[in-house]
Amino acid sequence: MQTLSERLDKMEEAIKNPSFRQSIGKANEVNYWIFDYEPEGELEVRERINYLKNKNSKGHEDFTLVVFDLYDIIIDFLKENNFLEKCFQFEEKKGISKITTAVNNAMKINDDDSYIVEYIKKNTPDNAVVFLTGVGKCYPILRSHKVLNNLHQAFVKSPVVMFFPGVYNEQELILFGEIKDDNYYRAFRLVK
Repeated sequence: MQTLSERLDKMEEAIKNPSFRQSIGKANEVNYWIFDYEPEGELEVRERINYLKNKNSKGHEDFTLVVFDLYDIIIDFLKENNFLEKCFQFEEKKGISKITTAVNNAMKINDDDSYIVEYIKKNTPDNAVVFLTGVGKCYPILRSHKVLNNLHQAFVKSPVVMFFPGVYNEQELILFGEIKDDNYYRAFRLVK
């Protein structure tokens, strides 16, 4: 079995390959990928992503690496709209399921014009590779299948790699060994 470091090396090789950045995936679908890893490897994954982002910013690659931390997008949205403190108070009174619904509604997570999808579209240059991080930090406020399904319908100009702290078997996502997100995905496992 490969170590996480070896899998990250293979991921780095894959995104540098010009064929990876074609507009379609391996089954003529949109070029969406999931890099899964054990949650204990979170810090190593973050370090590698930062390393790749810094390396890419020096202009030695023929593409731009864009990293979106989904958790940061949610927090920034809540701060910009003066909702963050209200969310804390609302969660204390009503519980996490109610705050999840409220944040999802405010950000239009289930809509075609989802705030996150629009944010990614607006902030992704041409000839880019998009990394989505922060999935574990967002749970249960944001479900990864909602992001992927909405992006799939609206964003096809760049390949997308979602970093998932759990197991992905190309049918379902398993987080922390028990929480399943078994909705349909149009994504492939990047490195097995």
